[in-house]
Amino acid sequence: MAHWLLKSEPSSWSWQQQVEAGAKGTFWNGVRNHSAKLHLMAMKVGEEAFFYHSNEGKEIVGIVTIIKPYYPDPSDESGKFGMVDVRAVKPLKHPVTLEAIKAEPRLKDMVLVNNSRLSVQPVSEAEWTLICKLGGV
Repeated sequence: MAHWLLKSEPSSWSWQQQVEAGAKGTFWNGVRNHSAKLHLMAMKVGEEAFFYHSNEGKEIVGIVTIIKPYYPDPSDESGKFGMVDVRAVKPLKHPVTLEAIKAEPRLKDMVLVNNSRLSVQPVSEAEWTLICKLGGV
């Protein structure tokens, strides 16, 4: 199974709001980048993603699971973009900051380090395992 990273500004949608969405989860909409769209399209139900607070905090704070595959985003008037649904799985015991990720040589090739603006990113198995360890999960 693949792993992912989803970025959200906490003032728009926070980890706490994701947790409060409960077992029914919520949609992950608003993506308007074609590379990010392709990653959303590749996601499968049951795969997991890191929940990353961007701009404010700049840290991985939790893990979500994909509960509904890619479908049209009704907020996109062009009809070109879609979304997936996600549900909170668990918080990281210790949020993993962007600074800590950049300081870890084994994460130097991570998309977050090299293309930090991309809102939906793949995460390799080795990166996933290391960040989970750093986050205490």
